[in-house]
Amino acid sequence: MENSFDYKKFAIVYVDDEEMSLKYFARTFGETYRIFTASNARDGLKIIQERGDEIAILLSDQRMPGEKGVWLLEQTRKLQPRILRVLITAFTDMDAAIAAINSGAIFKYVSKPWDRTQLELELKQAMEFFLVQQEREELLKERSALLRERMIANRIGSLGLVAAGLSQHIRNSMVAVKTFLDLVEEQGPSNSLNDPDMVRNVRADITNVVGLLTDLRLVSADHEHAAFPDEVRLQPALADILTALQPTLATRRIEVENRIPENLPALHVDQPKFKRLFELLFKDELAMLPAGSGITLTAAEATLDGRPALALTLADNGPALPQDTLNLVLDPFATRGKPSEYGINLMICLFIVHHHTGTIEVSAAPGGGNIFTIRLPLQPEKIAVG
Repeated sequence: MENSFDYKKFAIVYVDDEEMSLKYFARTFGETYRIFTASNARDGLKIIQERGDEIAILLSDQRMPGEKGVWLLEQTRKLQPRILRVLITAFTDMDAAIAAINSGAIFKYVSKPWDRTQLELELKQAMEFFLVQQEREELLKERSALLRERMIANRIGSLGLVAAGLSQHIRNSMVAVKTFLDLVEEQGPSNSLNDPDMVRNVRADITNVVGLLTDLRLVSADHEHAAFPDEVRLQPALADILTALQPTLATRRIEVENRIPENLPALHVDQPKFKRLFELLFKDELAMLPAGSGITLTAAEATLDGRPALALTLADNGPALPQDTLNLVLDPFATRGKPSEYGINLMICLFIVHHHTGTIEVSAAPGGGNIFTIRLPLQPEKIAVG
């Protein structure tokens, strides 16, 4: 049976303070595997930090000047837990090996001096184990992504049907309420029902409900027949949206710094949905941020599933949103809790980004505030709903 494993897809790191041992290891196994070597634990850790995604196996001698092998393996477990960690130890260091095994710091240990034939077998088994695990994780990730796509598509379709069904009934009711308010205002201050604050609040509620229905209809329209005929450049497009919001921004004393480069490649988008995405995102920022806050916009070229894309970052310095709420809003599988007042808007943002086959993530900034990261492909592909 032909061996289907690509042993050079991922690399092996070998750390030992003995120069001859490093050379012998590289010469012995270099034809079969990609090899990186280091003569001390600190240099080995640097390789893991810089090239961790390429590494499958780390072998380290225990006794070295400076930090010991167990220290390196423990640090690697924190940085890249998927890397298989092997401790090379003499019989006199067996206590260190046992302690490392018990603490979960190592995958296995190899006695020193190592036997070439035995180590060759150990490396082969470890690499095949790693490759099988990697393939399994990729398959699970693909299935999860497909399930997520279907979940979001079904939710969008359901919301569209609900919005379409409710729209006519609610709009009819809203017309009646609006007519009543008009009559109350026409009768002047002598009317006992003419409370200016109440009338203003009810009118605002009517506007919000109608706007929500409009947004739900917008994100669900033509979802299965996605078309992206409009070409936009991110920097001027957001500048136009911010110009329209400037009176509100000025009233709230919220400053927006647009650091997006002007020379980024153009995006192909569904223009109404694209515009509404950022209007809703800024709307939630305005509702959440205290007066005097700041927002910074940056963007750069990126890739998304191997396709050219742009990555936009919106960072604010306001209070961090509760992580449970963010999980609920941006994860279609989350069911616990209930969305806050800004939940529906962020959910619509998620749907619009999904419509453009992009991604949206949100996290708490290290020094306070929130970071929204939106990745959009330059040329979105039609979403397969079935």
